Amino acid sequence: MRLVMNEPVERMEGGPYAKRWWALLVLCLSLLIIVMANTALTVAAPDMTQDLGLTSSDLQWVIDGYTVPYAALMLLLGAIGDKYSRRGALVLGLVVFGAGSVAGSLVDSSTGVIAARAVMGVGAAMIMPATLSLLAATFPRAERAKAIVLWTATAGLAIAAGPLVAGALLENHGWSSTFLINVPVAALAIVGAFTLVPPSKAARHGRIDYVGGLLSVVWTGALVYMIIQGPHFGWDAKAVAAAVVAGAGLVAFVAWELRHPRPVLDVRRFLDRGFAGSNLAVALFFLAVFGAFYYLTQHLQFVLGYDPFDTGVRMLPLAGAVFVGSALTGFLTPRLGMKVTVTAGMALGTLALALLTRVDAASAYGDFVAPLVVLGVAIGLALSPCTDAIMGAFPEAELGVGGAVNDTSLELGGSLGIALLGSVLASSYSSHLADATEGSGLPASALATAQDSVGAGYAVAHGIGEQAAHAAPAQAAQLAEGARRMTDAVGSAFADAVAHTSLVGAAMLAVGTVLVAALLPGRKARTEAEAETGDREPVRV
Repeated sequence: MRLVMNEPVERMEGGPYAKRWWALLVLCLSLLIIVMANTALTVAAPDMTQDLGLTSSDLQWVIDGYTVPYAALMLLLGAIGDKYSRRGALVLGLVVFGAGSVAGSLVDSSTGVIAARAVMGVGAAMIMPATLSLLAATFPRAERAKAIVLWTATAGLAIAAGPLVAGALLENHGWSSTFLINVPVAALAIVGAFTLVPPSKAARHGRIDYVGGLLSVVWTGALVYMIIQGPHFGWDAKAVAAAVVAGAGLVAFVAWELRHPRPVLDVRRFLDRGFAGSNLAVALFFLAVFGAFYYLTQHLQFVLGYDPFDTGVRMLPLAGAVFVGSALTGFLTPRLGMKVTVTAGMALGTLALALLTRVDAASAYGDFVAPLVVLGVAIGLALSPCTDAIMGAFPEAELGVGGAVNDTSLELGGSLGIALLGSVLASSYSSHLADATEGSGLPASALATAQDSVGAGYAVAHGIGEQAAHAAPAQAAQLAEGARRMTDAVGSAFADAVAHTSLVGAAMLAVGTVLVAALLPGRKARTEAEAETGDREPVRV
């Protein structure tokens, strides 16, 4: 028995690779940890903030220090993986990701954590496109859609599993354990990659368009930085400069790619309605999903008072519903076409956000179950056909680039969702809290502190309660009543902000649903286009 799988798929005799589903398990395991690295941090953040003394700016960059290199580097690293080794890119990415995780668990400063997260982001930028390109290279075309359904379901599972795993670890361990948990999983995935995943690289791949690749790094990185900096910290010189660099970089990238004989990404593909519509659907969907996840976890933890583990448990309906939606898309898409399935999924996502507009100060966890289930079904229903369509638009030599395009759309959408909906949430919460505390006699400085975040609001209420414990009896009752009112005001203001932000998110996704429905070709048009091109099976090497 060979310990290392060294035979490419196309050299194997007797049909498809026998262990391809085991190989898919390895790819999904690799995907799982890089998605969980972001979602787990949402519940580890309070402990990390207290232990390291993070400011709100520090915490934002702890989260987004991972996102910037992750989004910026995927296209270039995907092209390099196509040329030299897709499995090599996966393994190297897992090594870098694991090393960043170890470093993150050992540092004791905000700068150190941000740097470690950036290293993890570089590793993720190698892993993410490699998982999709290896999937496409390993599975025959007839089975690729089923494999992508499972890949998408894994991404949905990771969104919900991150808080659950992190919450379980935080029961008995510190925040550093949420970094260390990645190490054994990455090591297992590395072993699995060598023993179960066949090697793959493009059969014919000319020189890499490094200029185009570097331009993609510049404009994508600047765009993500702008998305983070502007809404969260204000449109200062840094945010404006990033916007200028992103715009100029994008123009330069498109101009260069149109003239280059072997571009890193043929931007003409975006003239195809199916390709453009699929990328738009992925970006808009993750805008809604990541934005909603951002404020739902805060509501469960701060307003409803669940600890990190209980918060993770209560997100499980989302994960289960993703698998239901994935099963549905595998049944419906071949029969109805991707336009119907994707549009239905986006419409359900809009409905899920619309249901969250009913949240108020009296809402309990039961009021969140239906929106979570509907959102999970929507994820499973819409994303698999889009990913399959995006990967199907690329020849064998560019599978890594295809995976990078899909994943960049996902990351840009997610970053934009957290930035835009997070900004709406913060503004709405601040406004509602000011209204709720008007005439209460709360000092302006205390109100300004409470308006910073829902956590800060409860801290101010707790501080008033502490004053009551040490005050004279006549004043203690008044302070205790003030603490109770402040607690109620913070919870009510944040619940109202969740409802308002959900309305904005639902409106955005509704408009996006109409745009995607207009862009995606119908089943008949798609079939005719495939017939014209011969619907050729790409040659894998």
